[in-house]
Amino acid sequence: MTTLIACSHGTNDAAGRMAIRSIVDGIRRARPALSVHEAFVDVQGPDVGEVVSLLDPEGDAIIVPLLLSTGYHVRVDIARAAGAAASQVGVAASLGPHPVLAEILVERLVQAGATPADHVVLAAAGSSDPRAADDVERLATLLRTSWPGTVTIGYGASATPNVPTAVAAARATSGGRVVIASYLLAPGYFHDRLLEAGADVVSAPLAPDPRLAELAIDRYRSARLPLTGVNRTAGIGTR
Repeated sequence: MTTLIACSHGTNDAAGRMAIRSIVDGIRRARPALSVHEAFVDVQGPDVGEVVSLLDPEGDAIIVPLLLSTGYHVRVDIARAAGAAASQVGVAASLGPHPVLAEILVERLVQAGATPADHVVLAAAGSSDPRAADDVERLATLLRTSWPGTVTIGYGASATPNVPTAVAAARATSGGRVVIASYLLAPGYFHDRLLEAGADVVSAPLAPDPRLAELAIDRYRSARLPLTGVNRTAGIGTR
């Protein structure tokens, strides 16, 4: 059976590590017969390249990015690790955008006490890869179909507008409360910055939530078929 490598960014935050681990543990519970390895692109170990290098050369694997957009880490770091593998390794699509993520965001907004009268700023981590911004725009469109209030976008880094600027613009135009919808998987550095961005309310990150493991498994399944008959070639899975 094709190995699943669950690859996330990595964090020094203990709560953030537990949140990401909840996704990996959820995958293992849902697919107990599946070999599941955890890997990271930054901060934590083992590095995804190290995990890939330890695979059985006669086996195959799919790297599932536990990331919300198809940015630099997917297109460069993870793709490079897959391409250097001695075994057959493919790369699934990132978790986002997906309707399930919009569904969780709505729940987090309600839990935080947000109402349709509030101006919501969808706050993503940001990336230097413009395709990541496209992914966030698509997720914002999904969120707008299920949240009856105003939704705009802000980024934590490497894209504009940044979150404090987006919050200030929202406050200037709405005249009411501004709520940040944290489009992050887990607590950590970026979520801490959202708490300092000037909003009235900040929703909790997406994890833990059992639907995230289900989504990761779905990405794995979608990426398995292209591996058939392919010799040591990495590819980005479909959405």
